[in-house]
Amino acid sequence: MDKIVFDFLHDLNENNNRDWFNLHKDIYQEARREVELFVDHLILNIKTFDPSIGDLPAKQSMFRIYRDIRFSKDKTPYKTYFGAYMAAGGRKSEEAGYYLHFAADECFASGGAYCPKSENLKKIRSEIYYNPDEFLGIVKSRDVNKTFGELKGEKLKRPPAGFPKDFAGIEWLKFKDFTVFAHFTEKQAVAPGFDTTLISIYKKMKPINDFLNRAIRD
Repeated sequence: MDKIVFDFLHDLNENNNRDWFNLHKDIYQEARREVELFVDHLILNIKTFDPSIGDLPAKQSMFRIYRDIRFSKDKTPYKTYFGAYMAAGGRKSEEAGYYLHFAADECFASGGAYCPKSENLKKIRSEIYYNPDEFLGIVKSRDVNKTFGELKGEKLKRPPAGFPKDFAGIEWLKFKDFTVFAHFTEKQAVAPGFDTTLISIYKKMKPINDFLNRAIRD
């Protein structure tokens, strides 16, 4: 990843206003183009082990930098990060996929299902309920634990309706998100070979995405 991406993000973080942005829009466009090229490269490589994401252009997977401030107390007009969601259908996909986040203060790759709609959440919980050993075999595997640690996500305080409270894996069914994260530094992101490292991380997410998407697509 080119250093111009992070130089722009650091500057934007300190100058999040329209006047500054308009004066530096050419730098933003150059930085965004660098991210697009990088994401296109990632997609081509992800397709080699997960063809289900389809022929996805980077532009369809990347999020806009403009914030929706209509109902927010924070009126800063721009997001201070570049983000891309690589899954069938792009950034608006309902499927589990592969996410990339570049910011001045936080960089990470993540995967899984974030804020799935209620219908899909129920499907995922049912899949875990009927296949608990398979699910545990994936989230407790050596690759997953070593690379991501524990499964992350917001949880219910009480067991979800429609499932027996005495189910041995009830804590897993309380999850409202099913995600994993791998954090990295800006220094790592601009180093040669970072794309190879990132692709290896995404490969280790695939069993989680496969399990979740089996439920969602059913």
